[in-house]
Amino acid sequence: MTSYSVALCSYNGEKYIHQQIDSILSQTHRPSEIVVCDDGSTDRTPEILAEYQKQYPEIFRIHFNEINLRSVKNFEKAISLCSKDIIFLSDQDDIWAENKAEKIVSFLDNHAEIDAVATNGFCIDENGTVHEKYSLWDAPVFLREKGKNIDYFEIILHCNIATGASMAFRAALKAEIMPFPVLKDYHHDEWIAVNTARKGRFAFLNDKLFYYRTHQEQQVGGVFFDKTEEGKAKLMKSFNLEPNNFSEYKKLLKRLLRFYEINVIIEDKNQGHPSSNISQSIKERYDSLKNEFKNKFPLKSRILFLSDKIMGKKR
Repeated sequence: MTSYSVALCSYNGEKYIHQQIDSILSQTHRPSEIVVCDDGSTDRTPEILAEYQKQYPEIFRIHFNEINLRSVKNFEKAISLCSKDIIFLSDQDDIWAENKAEKIVSFLDNHAEIDAVATNGFCIDENGTVHEKYSLWDAPVFLREKGKNIDYFEIILHCNIATGASMAFRAALKAEIMPFPVLKDYHHDEWIAVNTARKGRFAFLNDKLFYYRTHQEQQVGGVFFDKTEEGKAKLMKSFNLEPNNFSEYKKLLKRLLRFYEINVIIEDKNQGHPSSNISQSIKERYDSLKNEFKNKFPLKSRILFLSDKIMGKKR
């Protein structure tokens, strides 16, 4: 089975980092290296990491940043330092199921056409208690239940289902995906997922292979919904691949336009980047949807676009 690295980023994680690291060390397919980049912790995190490095010197590569890089650039650094063929991303406060690495590495070993994988997961609270919830990660299953064809690029354009804590990818991707763009509300996991999904090289496993901790300190959250029909309906509003009414078209066009503008900025900053032409794919989807919108709602759409033009908005 292919060897793998873990890219783990830490910042003031003393409360939970023991549980995260212990779950990685307890994998049925153990990592060949764990690269940790600490982003200037002021609690006991550096001391805890030093203990692990002393106990497992053959596995741990600990780096303490001289300046605070923040999440996206810290993960970029950690990934750049990984040396094995497959790289897993890890936050500091989650827990891996013991067969997570074995399941994902086996999948990649048997699917040469796939470069990146994300999975479903459990919801746990600050005390580690599991809560039965629907999540964004259930969307592909719910879409299949409706008879929809699964196009991960299309899904991620609507709402990102690839949480970094669940992701693994081939190290050969590094040249394509780095440097990571730094933009407000745009994260490295979505960047990796959308670039691989656009090429049909992204896969999502419905197996629940990690425990995602929800707490006040986390930087990104909002993935869980009540396990009721109302909760399911609320979840699926973000994945309406075929809008039917005026409001749904308007919402989706706004989302696609924002995504397009983000990627134009990325392309301007990264001329010649191997993954810098993604906006063309988004624009094609946007133009197609806009034409549908205008044909279905000729008068209302004309009024909307005229109003936006007067107000200086883009649609």
